[in-house]
Amino acid sequence: MACDAYLDIETTGLSPVYHDITVVGIYLINGSQSRLVQLVGNQVKKKSLLEALDGVQTIYTYNGQRFDLPFIHTCIGIDLNKTHIHHDLMYDCWRCNLYGGFKAVERQLGIPRQLQGISGWDAVMLWWRY
Repeated sequence: MACDAYLDIETTGLSPVYHDITVVGIYLINGSQSRLVQLVGNQVKKKSLLEALDGVQTIYTYNGQRFDLPFIHTCIGIDLNKTHIHHDLMYDCWRCNLYGGFKAVERQLGIPRQLQGISGWDAVMLWWRY
């Protein structure tokens, strides 16, 4: 049975040419079973990502078509558009008049976050401090 993956990355900046991927978060769902895989720092490599995505048929992202997948392709050398079915949830949200980025859409839908007030820029600064 093929499973689905919800994928998100954190980076040191906005350019895949000049910046690096610091975290790849993957939430895998296979029927009633699920698990979280996080590749952090030196673990963000082609082999690790392919192992984490083994058995995955569809990858879901938010703005992944414009950001996550091109970043992964440039930095790691894997074109996930060619190896998996990809569905970018951002466009579904737009069709439902949900705009403003991932965190804003979560708020509009009433989805709570454990950690409040941390932006993508904060993640970059926290990584450099780490």
